Amino acid sequence: MATPVDQRKQPADHAIPRLPEHIFDAILLVSFGGPEGLDDVMPFLENVTHGRGVPRQRLLEVAHHYERFGGVSPINEQNRALIAALELELRAVGVELPVYFGNRNWHPFLQDTMRQMRDDGVRRALAVFTSAFSSYSGCRQYREDLFFAQQAVGEDAPEVPRVRMFFNHPGFVEANVARVRDALAQLPDGEVHIAFAAHSIPLAMARNCAYEAQLREASRLVADAVGVGDWSVVYQSRSGPPQVPWLEPDVGDHLEHVAARGIRNVVISPIGFVSDHLEVLYDLDIEARERADELGLEMTRAGTAGTHPAFVAGLRDLIVERMTPGATRPALGRLGPSHDVCAPDCCLPGTGRLSPWDAPD
Repeated sequence: MATPVDQRKQPADHAIPRLPEHIFDAILLVSFGGPEGLDDVMPFLENVTHGRGVPRQRLLEVAHHYERFGGVSPINEQNRALIAALELELRAVGVELPVYFGNRNWHPFLQDTMRQMRDDGVRRALAVFTSAFSSYSGCRQYREDLFFAQQAVGEDAPEVPRVRMFFNHPGFVEANVARVRDALAQLPDGEVHIAFAAHSIPLAMARNCAYEAQLREASRLVADAVGVGDWSVVYQSRSGPPQVPWLEPDVGDHLEHVAARGIRNVVISPIGFVSDHLEVLYDLDIEARERADELGLEMTRAGTAGTHPAFVAGLRDLIVERMTPGATRPALGRLGPSHDVCAPDCCLPGTGRLSPWDAPD
């Protein structure tokens, strides 16, 4: 049987809050995870691809990417730095809540963090996903992971709603504007093109979410702020079988088109990512840069939001917003603030698979 509605906890669809909407005991940063040594790489990749039938040869190819960096993805350390910065921002405005850290695919695993929160007496934690954009991979799958962790911990596991997606929040946009301005300053004079890069997803998944529209809007906001009219959204890091259509254009192919137009200066802004983790370091700093060099392009790669003060302050504001009845909900551009609670048909995977709270045993 699917989980009865009256037994569901946030973040499951249809869950009824068990505490007043604005009451929280803790903050939970929820992220993807990454290996922190060579011995971690294959177990990590096996976690990421579990149940997807990815050939072992493909895992070995990706493992070589990590080996170029000593088997260490910087994502965990960057998340710890983000937590430290966020704790300072929260204390500065009188929010004295503990900030926990849980990952989908590597230590600290969400299940372990959920159990720790339960043992610490946390009844409801407000989740911050390290994803600014709505998609199955960037939102619903994290909610499913939280649900699985709650099921593993038991009836006394805390509720875990999330802050809204922040693709057009002033703090996220301002941080990316600053990063792109820094990159532009490194280029010689002349016409410049900005390629805003994000992780590709299958077209079937993209049809069920606002991922593309949100990426275009965030990119437009940044491009307008830096005064560059020649820009595009591009995609990277596709991992599915070649017969399954994914979002395009690929960043490498796009660079060829830019060069063919006679433009020599290019900024790649990884706006689809919050931190400079390994997919940014390998797919952009190595592969895309090699392609740019072959094409004779002057290329700089902008930083991600990371721990930029505007971004950290923006996350603080999103947390305070959820803790404050009647709070204003700032958002830039045309799309308005995203929702706090996901609709049941929001960001479905595109495969027809039900979310775990709706799936029969």
